[in-house]
Amino acid sequence: MTRDTFLSAVRPVFPALVTRIRLPLLNRYVLRQLLLGLLAITGGAVALVWLMQSLHFVSLVVDRGLSLRTFIGLTALLVPGFVAIILPISTFLVVLFTYQRMLGDRELTVMRAAGRSPYQLARPGLICAVLATLLCYALNLWIVPHSFHAFRRTEFQIRNRMAAFLLQEGVFAQISPDLTVYVRSRTNDGELHGVLVEDDRQPGAHATILAERGSILVVKDQPRVVLYNGSRQEIDHKTGRLNVLSFARNTIDLTPVHRATEESRDAAEMPLRDLLSPRDPDLSRQDRAKFAVEGWRRLTTPLTVLSFVMIGLVSVLSGAFSRHGGITRPLTAILTVVGLLALSLMVQNLAGRDLHLVPLMWLVALVPALIGALHLFGPEMAEWWREKCAARKAARRTARGGGDHVA
Repeated sequence: MTRDTFLSAVRPVFPALVTRIRLPLLNRYVLRQLLLGLLAITGGAVALVWLMQSLHFVSLVVDRGLSLRTFIGLTALLVPGFVAIILPISTFLVVLFTYQRMLGDRELTVMRAAGRSPYQLARPGLICAVLATLLCYALNLWIVPHSFHAFRRTEFQIRNRMAAFLLQEGVFAQISPDLTVYVRSRTNDGELHGVLVEDDRQPGAHATILAERGSILVVKDQPRVVLYNGSRQEIDHKTGRLNVLSFARNTIDLTPVHRATEESRDAAEMPLRDLLSPRDPDLSRQDRAKFAVEGWRRLTTPLTVLSFVMIGLVSVLSGAFSRHGGITRPLTAILTVVGLLALSLMVQNLAGRDLHLVPLMWLVALVPALIGALHLFGPEMAEWWREKCAARKAARRTARGGGDHVA
């Protein structure tokens, strides 16, 4: 269904809606430039950040033989998080520089001379900001938590599966900072000979395990080594004696202790209801504050799009129009946004220590937008209100005059 067909179908039922959907030609022209610029800037920035972050996982491909398809699928799960972080800044930049270019090309001067009010000039930028805000809410509340949860689960499975392939002949393979495995030789069918394991995963129970041979098993994505004909040596720290335990068969889990289970969830992958109302009664006060701040951050961060865009619009549309543009006001707008970002991070850190400061997160997100709207649209709104009040008074006088005439 085309746009014209849709408008023709809904016009008899929702005439006011059709009138609002049909933006003026100039607004459609500006909005098209804003959306295309937003897509280009956000896409380019996300691609750059994705490339930089992907370097952390190159070792999985080079050292552990991870397929390129799995590598791309794993790192692609991080893209929604990058978009959620970059979108407020890219929206501000595209609005600022698009309007600044139009100012330099005299387009805004012509529109102003044609009788366009500040609100009419700013409307495409506001529409773009509202669309970006809605997209940020969708990312923060639904898409990013699900994608990050899928990323952590996939990474957990890959690293555990790949740990089994780290065992090479004549190499001390450090599976984790507290687990090292040495294999003297390895046959083509995967059987290990001359196995030494240095296991420091249990504090106070450091063990050295020797075995004649062994084999690798993967059970529920967790690698294990089955050892045959060996001994386990531990030093009793109380008595200082060496305890030696001989065995015919022993199984060792190669999963690090902190990765042995994937039930411990990060705040970034938890749904909003679990952040604001944790179900775990044993959760510490510090973790509860951390989760609460993460939940309120998801609700307040999208609103910064409106504040950033209003700062950009005020810097271009307020004050006298200059034929040659200028660098002072755009630079001031950029520095203001940088200051707000720093202030937002500081407020989040403070709120993590004291939840009574959470309302400051809302103030930092909303107050710049309100101040910018009053500064840019305040005179126009005051004039509109005066005209409306004058029209009401005139209508009352007319009604009174008509009543006296009838009497």
